[in-house]
Amino acid sequence: MGKRVVVTRAVPEAAVRVLREAAEVEVCGQDRPLTRAELHEAVRGAHGVVAMLHDRIDAEFVEAAGPQLEVVANVAVGYDNIDVPAVTERGVAVTNTPGVLAEATADLAFGLLLMVTRRLGEGERLLRSRTPWNFHLGFMLGSGLQGKTLGIIGLGGIGRSLARRARAFGMHIAYTGRSRAPAEVEAELDAHYLAQDELLRTADVVSLHCPLTEQTRHLIDEAALRTMKPTAVLVNTSRGPVVDEKALAEALRAGTIAGAALDVFENEPEVEPGLLDLDNVALAPHLGSATVETRTAMAELAARNVVAVLGGRSPLTEVGT
Repeated sequence: MGKRVVVTRAVPEAAVRVLREAAEVEVCGQDRPLTRAELHEAVRGAHGVVAMLHDRIDAEFVEAAGPQLEVVANVAVGYDNIDVPAVTERGVAVTNTPGVLAEATADLAFGLLLMVTRRLGEGERLLRSRTPWNFHLGFMLGSGLQGKTLGIIGLGGIGRSLARRARAFGMHIAYTGRSRAPAEVEAELDAHYLAQDELLRTADVVSLHCPLTEQTRHLIDEAALRTMKPTAVLVNTSRGPVVDEKALAEALRAGTIAGAALDVFENEPEVEPGLLDLDNVALAPHLGSATVETRTAMAELAARNVVAVLGGRSPLTEVGT
């Protein structure tokens, strides 16, 4: 009997064609995340699983699938939904999709930044509400980016792509993270490494590009927000729980910081209600990688990882390597 691959939610057909080179493919047809029980039932007997960021992959998942399971390919660069040690110690490879979504996510991050600094969402809401308006020199003034400092927390692929866009807008680049970037990256971006507190104190824009870990959960909390400039803007396109949303809503209401732009949320798909009525926040429903080209490339990379493992080869992008 041939090997079987389960895809937990619909993916572009190009990725399914790649999978069919190595296995029988079953794509779950529901238009929602599977419940935990449904997920475990769906993957029973699978040799490979193409998973989504909302699927919880842990020891119970592996046991539900069975001893024949060889690989779980996450269609995301982040893998906080996976208990990697629990899965890999059972002999199952774990892969993700880094690199292919960097440009699209950086585009989205910069677009959200422009939305909040130039009040684009607020302006569109004004027009759609048919509120009377007229042009004058003080009308809906925002703030420019030229000469301002972009502080990046996590100068990986997405952070570097964002920095390149920011430099084209005349911004200065500062960054922080677990370690310094290579000298050639700092030179290319004219980026300066700062301790996190100093970056928060001095940056005009703080953009989050770090993975979600126990160390980064609520990295931006009430104390961090108080450290930022009152004119500063926070951008989050990483993972929602990196930010304490209740503290952020209060900071935005109180003027502790000037604005925020969010593509991800702490209890996704729910959004902290306190954020929804604020004009100084731009919101998007997790659209960072949402281009046809990028989502197709992500799914195809996940599929190629599965095909490689089932064929006895090393995966292209294994987590932890």
